[in-house]
Amino acid sequence: MMFKALARAVLLGAVAVSGSSAFAQTEMRLADFLPPQHPYQTQVYGVMADMIAEATGGAVTVQIFPGGALGGNPIEQYDRALNGVAEIAFSLPGYTASRFPLTLLAELPGMITEENGTEQIWNAMNLLSEEHRRVHLLSIWTNGENVLYTRDRPVRSVADVQGMKIRVPSANAGLIVEAWGAVPVSMPPAEAYNALQTGVIDAVMIDATATYAFRLGEVANYVTSGMNTTISSFALFMNRDAYDSLSADHRAAFDRIGREIATVANGVQLAGVARGEQMFRETTGREWIELSPEAAAEFNAASAGVVEQVVAATEAAGHPARAFVSALQN
Repeated sequence: MMFKALARAVLLGAVAVSGSSAFAQTEMRLADFLPPQHPYQTQVYGVMADMIAEATGGAVTVQIFPGGALGGNPIEQYDRALNGVAEIAFSLPGYTASRFPLTLLAELPGMITEENGTEQIWNAMNLLSEEHRRVHLLSIWTNGENVLYTRDRPVRSVADVQGMKIRVPSANAGLIVEAWGAVPVSMPPAEAYNALQTGVIDAVMIDATATYAFRLGEVANYVTSGMNTTISSFALFMNRDAYDSLSADHRAAFDRIGREIATVANGVQLAGVARGEQMFRETTGREWIELSPEAAAEFNAASAGVVEQVVAATEAAGHPARAFVSALQN
């Protein structure tokens, strides 16, 4: 035992004095439930991995595990990071809504825009520290304004969604759907294809990247846009111990890169939204419905009460909801 300890000490000493010829390398595993062909794999995670390797001189590397290789349930991704199954995990705060009451205020109708959402959340980041005390929030960004994919029923007014079963990305989105007179159904995006195809649900609330990312363009005949729905936030959560184990310089590099990659990821997402919309519009037999101003106002009026309801409830629960909303909108 003493010999092994001495040998390890000698080895560490050799690493320390050898400079560039050898160093203790740390590999971070990034867990992702999205499919291997998703643009994030190369355009976000791959870019981030290169940035981290360069910033740390190769001392810290990131290995990406797409397609649920470290556990495929999207709802469990936060726990992957929390429990150290992966050092970094991609997830949506909306999948574990009870942990992120403030963060999820940003997704309420009209709270942010798809153009400024990422920037506004980062500007209000000081108010979110309590929600991320158990993990390190490495990065966060937003997607595009969600639209409605439907198979058989075109949606041109609030009357058209009455009684529809609509897949929603979060609890707050479910409140919006209920305000419209429809029935919210919680469901991971990867399950939406079969559910829409078989009639388990009537519509899917998601941004337009779903045309190709989740192949909804194959089973939906209509998309409706123009009303305020929800703009979801996406996040990279980092295991707290893994983050704390880094040197001060490396932690600073991770923080800087996390902020920079948020802008990259948001750009990738919005480019994907434009691509998904164009693909759907150009597919024979499909119709992209842009609501009239009057019809959009009808939807927005129906959901307006949800915003105050959620903000008031979050404030009453002891969270600085109104301060966060003010920070988002200023």
